[in-house]
Amino acid sequence: MVTFAPKSVKLWGSGQLTIPKDMREALRLDKETKLNVFAVGRCLVMTPKPLLRCALAKKVQKQMRDKKISLNDLLKDLKSERRQYAKEVHGR
Repeated sequence: MVTFAPKSVKLWGSGQLTIPKDMREALRLDKETKLNVFAVGRCLVMTPKPLLRCALAKKVQKQMRDKKISLNDLLKDLKSERRQYAKEVHGR
């Protein structure tokens, strides 16, 4: 894992910013790298790796549609699975 002390960057008029060179090099970012940017509270988080959450959600939705499974069906089964897991692991 690469760790850096916080550095100040300037937000330019068009909303652009420059990632410091040492960080770009350590993270192997180049001018072709696309970043995912999202807000967590008042912080911006950038990641060069594609977030899998959206792709996974789309796959689950497609499978649910294909198999005609509703969200209520999934939640019902989830409750049942949780009970079984708790019984097996915790004896409850």
